[in-house]
This record gives sequence, structure tokens and C-alpha cells, in this order.
Amino acid sequence: QVQLVESGGGLVQAGGSLRLSCAASVRTFSSYAMGWFRQAPGKERGFVASISGGGGTTHYADSVKGRFTISRDNPKNTVYLQMNSLKPEDTAVYYCAADDPTIATMYQYWGQGTQVTVSS
Repeated sequence: QVQLVESGGGLVQAGGSLRLSCAASVRTFSSYAMGWFRQAPGKERGFVASISGGGGTTHYADSVKGRFTISRDNPKNTVYLQMNSLKPEDTAVYYCAADDPTIATMYQYWGQGTQVTVSS
């Protein structure tokens, strides 16, 4: 079982920055790919960014490319999402998720989410 706890959300003005953190309680953290997703009010949850277990491969949604950076610190069992040049449309609850590659379904474990609000 993997437990994920996000932190770092808050209220920021447009153009500002936030860094989200997600701490994982698992012994083999580097075995898991990690992802960030977000859900805005009235919308479905969508992909934001992902990172491979070793950190060498990352993917981003087109809407955040060049503004957001995903990274991980495996000894600390933590994945980060650095968000720069924030826009009001980035307002959402942000979730981190862990993907066990030995299981067929994607992203089996989810955190409780952290609210990010960007004011105009």
C-alpha cells in the first residue's frame, strides 16, 4: 500500500509561483512512476505531468509546458511540481499519483489533493 500526502498549495496572484510536494510512504519509491493531475470545478481530472522512477523521463500537458517542472528526490520519497507563471486557469485541486509498473492499471494510488488558487 502506498500513501501519498500533498502539500504546498495556496493562493497566489497571476504570474506568481508555487511548489507542490508529494511525500510517499513506500519503501521502494524509485520503482514507481509519479504523476501530477488536477481537477478544476466542474471539470474532469486531467493530466499535468509525470516522471519516471529514476527521474530521467518527464512528460507534460501542453497547457503547462515551459511553466511547470516535475522532479523527484528518491532518497526523500518526494516528488515536486514547480509551477511558474501561474494563470487563473491553473486554479484546481492538484493530486499526485503513483504508478506501480507491475500492475496493469495506471496510477493506482492517489493523494488527497491540495488546492491551488490563482487570482487575476
